[in-house]
Amino acid sequence: MVHEERSERRLSPSSDTEDIVTLLAPRLAYFAGVARTEHVTRAAHELRVPQSTLSRAMVRLERDLGVDLFARRGRTLALTPAGRTFLTSVERALAEVARAADEVRADADPAAGKVAFGFLHTMGSETVPALIRGFRADHPRVRFSLVQNHGEAMLERLRAGELDLCLTAPVPDAPDLVARRLDEQRLRLVVPDDHRLAGRRRVRLAEAADEVFVTLEPGYGLRRITDDLCEQAGFRPRIAFEGEEIETLRGLVAAGLGVALLPPPAVSRPGVVELTVTAPRAVREIGVAWLDGHPDTPPVAAFKKFLLSRRGRLLPD
Repeated sequence: MVHEERSERRLSPSSDTEDIVTLLAPRLAYFAGVARTEHVTRAAHELRVPQSTLSRAMVRLERDLGVDLFARRGRTLALTPAGRTFLTSVERALAEVARAADEVRADADPAAGKVAFGFLHTMGSETVPALIRGFRADHPRVRFSLVQNHGEAMLERLRAGELDLCLTAPVPDAPDLVARRLDEQRLRLVVPDDHRLAGRRRVRLAEAADEVFVTLEPGYGLRRITDDLCEQAGFRPRIAFEGEEIETLRGLVAAGLGVALLPPPAVSRPGVVELTVTAPRAVREIGVAWLDGHPDTPPVAAFKKFLLSRRGRLLPD
């Protein structure tokens, strides 16, 4: 039920938009009901409010606007030209509110709601499709809004309320986020197929100290991991190229432009050899993160539970 606005303040031309909306919004449904029936008694019955409440609301609405919306003939009302103009916009606004309400209810529907899910580019070809397929076996009508990006960008969108959950690496440690480790992924030293180390199967990272590296740009989780692993191996990598996409880096390696620490590819690429790194332990932890204190809709809660049940089994063998 719409409650009557009891403020006695009148609007003036200098009133700002926020003041106008605050004063008028509670009365708009009342106005539309009266305008539709052109009769206060019938409108009060349809809206299920006392007739006196409705009459006072219309008087105050006209007073605050400074415009006559109705021409009164006893209990019957007729819209003035100003009232007809106002009604057109009011009906459009109320319809938009109703549409928005239907949309958010649909998104929260346990059976057919929506999950806004972010993930790293490297998980888009195999991991995420497999996860969604597994989840939809029991929730076939749940919809997904999927966002691929690097870790920091996804966390920004999580904080902005644009994502419900995201898979990222490394697992974030921030006071406003909740994060859970799900799995780890081995990183390999990728070298050209004619490289001096190409005949090996395993390598210590320190053996690549004199190489030039191709890496992701600063701000990407894998770049941070690469820098940390090289530091543990006793050197600072010399960076020849920085990029935004892992398969581009693999192509640069194949062209002989450097070496790289990368997760395994979905499909083997010619021109490169991928070596197991024996020391230091070269892995990246994959985790799921969400905004602390943010309420979950039923479909988000169900998908979160599903992801947490996949601990240790997130990534393909």
